[in-house]
Amino acid sequence: MIRSITALAALATAVAAGPAAAWGPIGHRVTAQIAQDNVSGRTRAHIEQILDHEDLAEASTAPDEQRSNPAEFWQRTAGPFHYVTLPVGRGAADLVHPPEGDAVTALDRFVAVLRDPAASQADKALALRFVVHVVSDLHNPLHAGKEGDRGGNDVRVTWFDAPQNLHWVWDEGMILRQQLSATEYSARLAARTTPQSVLEWWDPQPSTWIDESIALRDRIYPATGPELGLGTLESPVKLSFQYNYDWTPTMELRLQQAGIRVAAYLDWVFAAQP
Repeated sequence: MIRSITALAALATAVAAGPAAAWGPIGHRVTAQIAQDNVSGRTRAHIEQILDHEDLAEASTAPDEQRSNPAEFWQRTAGPFHYVTLPVGRGAADLVHPPEGDAVTALDRFVAVLRDPAASQADKALALRFVVHVVSDLHNPLHAGKEGDRGGNDVRVTWFDAPQNLHWVWDEGMILRQQLSATEYSARLAARTTPQSVLEWWDPQPSTWIDESIALRDRIYPATGPELGLGTLESPVKLSFQYNYDWTPTMELRLQQAGIRVAAYLDWVFAAQP
């Protein structure tokens, strides 16, 4: 019998918070809306049965919105669920899951809940929110992080002269530069997503998404001398128009792909349901 997630979440023990989240709320809602528009009718019925009045776009941001919840589940257990860590030169096939878990073990955990006929609706709703969120997270290149800089959180930059870090630039910086709502942005990206793209991207395998993110991760660090990403508080890397121009199309591609992969993954999850 799978342990009740909601019961675990109710335990209140305040400890240190985990690393920063992937994609800001706009990015997550964009990918979730694309997913909702591409799931099968059968999957959509399962989603509506589990979430009731809540759609995927609203559900997608819940795991980040609970990060200040003092319960042990949110402060200790759930933090590692948002990312994987792989050294430079290693791919998804080399992934070793740490004892505390990671994004891949989180997906396994929550898929088991969604497929468990004995799980409560509340547990399934929490599991579904995490699945939508984590699949999207794994499409952010800095959530297939290399060792040593917390997914770019420790790489200090100025973003159009404002002090930030590289992780935030990919979570929110480039997205916010577009000055679009989640609805506007998802509509724009959906219009650019061709049927051929859907066929090419329809892949429910996390290893595929992770390897794509790693390939991008190793290119997106700003060059600052003999190494990549040497930005510090005393000497941040200056990023503005050129970096935004160079990488916004890639960021948008990852949002598109994430939306299609969320749909593919949910169709795969619910295909096993009676």
